[in-house]
Amino acid sequence: MSNAATQNDAPLKPTDMAAYGILTLISLYCAIPFVWVFVASLDAEPGQFLAWPDEWTLNNYIDIFTVHDGLLWIVNSLIIVGTATLVVVVLGGLGGYALSRSTGWWRRPFLYTIILIRVVPPTALIVPLYKVLLTANAAVGTVVRAIVPSDLVRPTMHIFGFIDGYLGIILVLAATQLPLALWIMKTFFDTIPRDYEEAAVMDGATLMQRIRRVLIPLALPGLGAAGLFAFIIAWGDFLMPLIFLSSSELQTLPLGLFRAYMRVNQLDYGFMTALAVIYTLPAVIAFGFARRFLVQTFSGGVKG
Repeated sequence: MSNAATQNDAPLKPTDMAAYGILTLISLYCAIPFVWVFVASLDAEPGQFLAWPDEWTLNNYIDIFTVHDGLLWIVNSLIIVGTATLVVVVLGGLGGYALSRSTGWWRRPFLYTIILIRVVPPTALIVPLYKVLLTANAAVGTVVRAIVPSDLVRPTMHIFGFIDGYLGIILVLAATQLPLALWIMKTFFDTIPRDYEEAAVMDGATLMQRIRRVLIPLALPGLGAAGLFAFIIAWGDFLMPLIFLSSSELQTLPLGLFRAYMRVNQLDYGFMTALAVIYTLPAVIAFGFARRFLVQTFSGGVKG
């Protein structure tokens, strides 16, 4: 205890002071864009350069919901990304457990095959993926038009359509994030001793009881980490919604921010920066909740 206190009270070496000084300067430099975005979002007359506001206002945030379709963008983003994250967590947990407990020869080739999907640039998959989803969307459209009244075909396709529909973009985002989740959960389940499951079997627990009472509580840190990565990456995905969503009713926050930046007339920096602040909040909040799970997952998981 005294040795630790002595080490903490020891004066910093010149090299350490220089390192901390450089890190501080780099941190301040990296923080400037975030400070500008936040300050400009509260400025009555923001500009493209960092400046202290002459007049503070919340009108930039109010206009997002009153003048623009900000609430619709937020709801669409939460529905799409939240559902995709749930799909990734469920399938990643089940698949990771199966891969961890399997001993077949195919396991390692399968793991390397699915992780190679992360290596392929998303732009290289756009054309074949769009063709596949377009074919599936045509089949779904035929069924919907046969059983749904004509005035409800468009709203129904907005839900179940593979192109310009919730279902298609949810499946695309979930599929792109699932390989990483499978690796995270497989690695995490490897750290969970099988003694827990064997003890539950000896106590007469069924498969569902073992999953609900043993595996899920033990796997929560891994599930939290996998869900955090899936949510943050899917929340920031711009390319897939841009390609597969075209209706204004399905527009998400990244698309709303992009449309604001692509306006022909003068840029509204107040609107853009306020929307950018709102855009970053869910990811920051999600990281705050799942940070403990993330640290526990990558520091060794369950010790047994």
